Formats: sequence, structure tokens, C-alpha cells
Amino acid sequence: MSGPVAVLVGPPGAGKSTVGALLAERLGTGYRDTDADIERTAGKPIPEIFLDEGEPYFRELERQAVRAAVAEHPGVLSLGGGAVMDPGTRELLKGLPVVFLDVDLADAVRRVGLDAPRPLLAVNPRKRWRELMEARRPLYTEVARVVVATGGRSPAEVTDAVLDSLRPPGARTHDTSQ
Repeated sequence: MSGPVAVLVGPPGAGKSTVGALLAERLGTGYRDTDADIERTAGKPIPEIFLDEGEPYFRELERQAVRAAVAEHPGVLSLGGGAVMDPGTRELLKGLPVVFLDVDLADAVRRVGLDAPRPLLAVNPRKRWRELMEARRPLYTEVARVVVATGGRSPAEVTDAVLDSLRPPGARTHDTSQ
């Protein structure tokens, strides 16, 4: 199979960037984040894209970034939290080793804070995060080959669990039941 060796999906604060970089290092491959691709293409941070051009424009950049990354990148790939909202993206992810990094609100707040510059969480961030997760959780689950809970785990422990989930059955070396 061609394409990324692993694709990480999940909400803000799930640890996609941190775990993605660790996973790539452990696998001896490259790491790519589609949010970084979008910022590079647009020449500005995502909050500014939302403010200047609006969410529909951002989502189109996101679709293009995901399409390009899936086609070009053989390493570990992290997608932005809302990428799974696009039906074309979900179709593109079928058959790929997608891992949903699941995080609860308390851990997300502790990891990134909900006062960070995240355009969709600007007003009443805790309530909005819950609403986003209610809408997105079924989509994360739909595209994922495996779900890895991140609560109470260090980035290294989450990375171990992701590595275990990518190995064929019988080749597991870490306990993922934590």
C-alpha cells in the first residue's frame, strides 16, 4: 500500500503534533502536519486565514493540503481537527492506517488551553469544544482503523500505543489496555 505509514486524527489537544513527531522519529521516517502546510501555502497563521478569508476558504485549503499530503508523503501525517468533516477527505482516508487520538475536555484544556488562538473555539471554548466533539467523534471513529485514548498518558506512552496499533496482531510489544 502506498501513502502515509500512519495518519493521526483527533481534536485540538489530542497530541497529534507531539505524538506525530515522536512516532516519525521512532519509525525513522518523516513527519508532516497539514495545518503547517496550509499556513505555508497561505503565508499566514490559520486564525488569520479564518479572520481574513473565512472558514469556507480555509476548508478548501485544507482539502487540497490533505489530498497532496496523502498522495506525496510516505511518513507520519497529522490532519487538522476538522479535516474529517469533508466527505472527500473521509473517502481518501479509507484503507489508510488512520489512528484517532481520543482526548477528553479536561486533558485538552490542560494540554493546549482553550484560550489559545483557535478560531472555532473563540467564544465559550469549553461548550464549543464539546459541540465540535459531538459532531466530529463519529467521523473520527469512521475513518480510524484504531482509537487510542490519550488520557493520563505521556506523549511517549501514546506513541507506544500507536506503534502497537500499527503492528500486525501477534507482534505487539506494549500493553495498550491502560
